[in-house]
Amino acid sequence: MNRILIADDHQIVRRGLQELLSCAFPNAPWGGLGFPEAVDLLASQSWDLVLLDVNMPGRSGLEVLEDARRLCPQTPVLVLSAYPEEEFAMRAFKLGAAGYLNKQSACDELVVAVRKVLAGGRYVTASMAERLAASLGGGLEQAPHESLSSRELQVLRLVATGKTLKEVAAELALSEKTVGTYRARIAEKTGLSSSVQLARYAMRHKLVD
Repeated sequence: MNRILIADDHQIVRRGLQELLSCAFPNAPWGGLGFPEAVDLLASQSWDLVLLDVNMPGRSGLEVLEDARRLCPQTPVLVLSAYPEEEFAMRAFKLGAAGYLNKQSACDELVVAVRKVLAGGRYVTASMAERLAASLGGGLEQAPHESLSSRELQVLRLVATGKTLKEVAAELALSEKTVGTYRARIAEKTGLSSSVQLARYAMRHKLVD
């Protein structure tokens, strides 16, 4: 009997995923919470699979992925996201995800992905497999934002939406000085110094809606 934890900040999404997968896994015990409750539940109970949303308020889902792999390295994590896999899947796999699936994928593809991960495998789409092969062979040029840490990427995305450093600091529960340090690192790594440049870059690479 597989125990599946759904970590998503939206109750409707959690309920929808559970109902969708309940047909394929009728007897599975379920857990569904937002953050940080989902991380606490992951650490306190045994789970066979975590379905994790990347786009979460406050902490980045990628940071939660890092925590999940540190707290329960034996528990596979299947990342779900509304963002294109070419921008986030590679980073998720590097952080230890067992699979990455766009939320616009067909329902039956989600079932296939869950089954494969529960069986001990990794779920990789055909297009992502090509990118992984290209990266291993050195044939894929790395975009500047791929060198950012998970927190730096989160700050970039928030600044790109027009938020001030003060607003970003409030949303992430950080000091404005700390956010300013992240902002300086982003500028150094990407070569983008202004908020307008960051917004254009983020839109071009589909890092923001």
